Amino acid sequence: MDGSPNRLAVVGASLAGLRAAETLSQRAPDTEVVVIGAEPHRPYDRPPLSKKLLSGEWEPDRIQLRPADSFDELDVEWRFGIAATRLEPAATGTGGRLHLSDGSHLEAEGIIIATGASPRRLPGQSQFGHVHVLRTLDDAMAVRAAIRAGGQRVVVIGAGFIGLEVAAIAKQLDNQVTVIEGATAPLIRGLGEEMGAAVADVHRARGIDVRCGVQVESLTKTGVQLAGEHLDADLIVVGIGVVPATQWLDDSGLELRDGIVCDETLRAAPGIYAAGDVARWPNPLFDEEMRVEHWTNAAEQGALAANNLLDVAAGETPASYGPVPFFWSDQFDQRIQFLGRSSPDDEVIVAAGSVAEGKLLALYGRGGKLHGAFGLNAPRWVMPMRKQLLSQVSLDDALAFVAALP
Repeated sequence: MDGSPNRLAVVGASLAGLRAAETLSQRAPDTEVVVIGAEPHRPYDRPPLSKKLLSGEWEPDRIQLRPADSFDELDVEWRFGIAATRLEPAATGTGGRLHLSDGSHLEAEGIIIATGASPRRLPGQSQFGHVHVLRTLDDAMAVRAAIRAGGQRVVVIGAGFIGLEVAAIAKQLDNQVTVIEGATAPLIRGLGEEMGAAVADVHRARGIDVRCGVQVESLTKTGVQLAGEHLDADLIVVGIGVVPATQWLDDSGLELRDGIVCDETLRAAPGIYAAGDVARWPNPLFDEEMRVEHWTNAAEQGALAANNLLDVAAGETPASYGPVPFFWSDQFDQRIQFLGRSSPDDEVIVAAGSVAEGKLLALYGRGGKLHGAFGLNAPRWVMPMRKQLLSQVSLDDALAFVAALP
């Protein structure tokens, strides 16, 4: 690009794609911006899908990311219900050609890929009408219809954030709920075993049967077959993680490794950037390559990818992306928050509160340095730790900082 691209494309119309489109439209008002969205819906907020929308407290209009008139005012061409099926990077220059599911193609001098991720599925899952995943608005409405009257036997397979949130809502709607998890505790990847076990206890205390270290042998017409036991179920929700939506890029020449591999500026190839759940990049703050599946990351990356694409086109220096990852989850009346990163070999210290109190702050250390902070019902303790993580303080200094908090 020579600084004045004629057309820019955003593939993916969720949060990251919306933020990218808004940024491109605002910074390059004379450039045509086209957004390709596989779902038929305008961009909506995903966190409420397993919370207030699932419970029936909110209706779908409450989760739209922007009012309808703001979409009309934004100078962007929206193509909903159409998926990208192939990418041909330009042989010379930047950007490339997108092949679309309606048989058309689109040439663009800059492309931002924000296609997100797709739920993992169990073998044979598609043949059972009572087995669901929860990733899209349509998924959430289908699960809601099944649990809203109560009295159902619900089995949730997978004790990640989505699975536990679904379990909590189903229980609050007076259903019988069992959670099956193959690991030794819920949320091990995000929180580690000790804090994951504390979250499991929150659910058990409210009447949910949480079974860890249990493997599913098969799905059946009437439930779930475990080793030596069959669990009857009226509804099964499978929440065993996601895979980045990159299959359509297999012959694109982009490097794919559990996501689209990018540099520190989110650039995957000349004029091609990635953002959100699909992007894998080296985070300079943590000196670690990572892919993050949470709201804050999608919002920030969408805007940064767009800014960097335009900056490079104008001959300016792009910015690197080195955030402190942050995620949260509401389960029953409990607020779970995590800043930073965790790994199985981290040192975990409860720095304030306790599991018994139902309010705590745990710090995660690696190599003597603060690496993460987990809070259960403790936002006033958790959020100040972001500055500590940005400053890359030692674990000892972080403990001293917590001790001085009011």
